[in-house]
Amino acid sequence: MKNNQCNICPRKCKIDRTLNVGFCNEKETIKIAKTIKNFKWEEPCLADDRGTFAIFFSGCNLRCDYCQNYQISRGSVGQEFSIDEFCKLIEENQNLHSSIDLITPTHFSKQLIEAFRKIDKKIPIIWNTNGYETVETIQNVSSFVDVFLTDLKYSNDQLGKKFSKCSDYFSHTLPAIKSMCNLKPDIEENDILKQGVIIRHLVLPNHITNSFDVLDIIKKEFPTRKISIMSQFTPNGQGELNRKLTKIEYKAVLSHLKKLNLQNGFIQDFESADNSFVPNFD
Repeated sequence: MKNNQCNICPRKCKIDRTLNVGFCNEKETIKIAKTIKNFKWEEPCLADDRGTFAIFFSGCNLRCDYCQNYQISRGSVGQEFSIDEFCKLIEENQNLHSSIDLITPTHFSKQLIEAFRKIDKKIPIIWNTNGYETVETIQNVSSFVDVFLTDLKYSNDQLGKKFSKCSDYFSHTLPAIKSMCNLKPDIEENDILKQGVIIRHLVLPNHITNSFDVLDIIKKEFPTRKISIMSQFTPNGQGELNRKLTKIEYKAVLSHLKKLNLQNGFIQDFESADNSFVPNFD
């Protein structure tokens, strides 16, 4: 029984996922809520004109009040895939895209490691994560992952507890990102990131000081790595963050970005905060 206790993410909830769901709301079989071909909503350096093949996994190890994809992170919707079925899905789409985008994959990391041992990988694999990872898991998945696309949501553990039901988000995410950066130096070809790390940060309404602090941390710890500052916060009717970001708030964060001279990365158009940018998981 001990060998079946799940310790993949920092929660270490020790659930036997062959029998019950973990905090992530999933059992151990890979479950996919949606795939999108030629997906072009990620940072421009991650895909050429063919786009990426986006795979949205069901479940999540966080409980963010403001989650845009709460239909899948909470509801356990989707289709189950055996290891061989997942391998076939990847192999059928490799030649049609410039990369494979694994979105919220952490709780299926063991199964994905097994699958990619069988796959003749031809294009970069993106590990699109909320950042709440163990260093051990990052080291293990680096055997097949080329690009870590990671969030750095909060500058302290208190905000993680308040908004994501997670009392130690920052304490685990910072060392996880350090591990990502140590494992994957940036390699670009024709403006496409073939290997490396992108650190994302979503600016939250009423919490621009958190964004200032996150940028300060990036300047100190990861000054040369690519960053992506997002304005797309879209209220989902849950929790206390019930309005969109204002232009003044976003401009203040961008001013701090400029002050720190962090130039390697991306900013979003302010109009990105719209329900049309949220995938439909029906």
